[in-house]
Amino acid sequence: MLTIRKSKERDRPAIWELIRSVISTGDTYVFEPDSDEEEMIRYWFTSDKHVYSAEWDGRLIGTFWIKPNQPGFGSHVANAAYMVLPAMAGQGIGGKMAEFSIDEARRLGFTAMQFNFVVKSNEAAVHLWDKLGFEIIGEIPDAFRHPKLGLTNVYIMYRRL
Repeated sequence: MLTIRKSKERDRPAIWELIRSVISTGDTYVFEPDSDEEEMIRYWFTSDKHVYSAEWDGRLIGTFWIKPNQPGFGSHVANAAYMVLPAMAGQGIGGKMAEFSIDEARRLGFTAMQFNFVVKSNEAAVHLWDKLGFEIIGEIPDAFRHPKLGLTNVYIMYRRL
């Protein structure tokens, strides 16, 4: 059974292992595959983020955060990032985390959600966001250096909450 909850200090080692496994391929996130633990945990847990953990039978298998996309007059639009343990891909975990995060963002007072950097070749993510009502509102040419495909476009995706 999947449980989604606010992350705790004790989750950090498992979240690091999850992040490490996701970025190791270099094909969906901008982080270098050899990024170190301290750097990535510091990034994932900045004070402006609400960080969540997804567990399956007590094992951490996913994490995401929600934060304002911009400060001040842009703070009503949420931004978020998601990671699912690669071994659990294709089992609907990302979708459940996404649905939870949309409700949570609304509960936190956000009126919209925007993803600034969805790698175009990450078809699973693009499909999920489309299915959940996000629109592609922009495309940035050659913004991501994909290790196999070379320079790849990224999407900006948006949805009102």
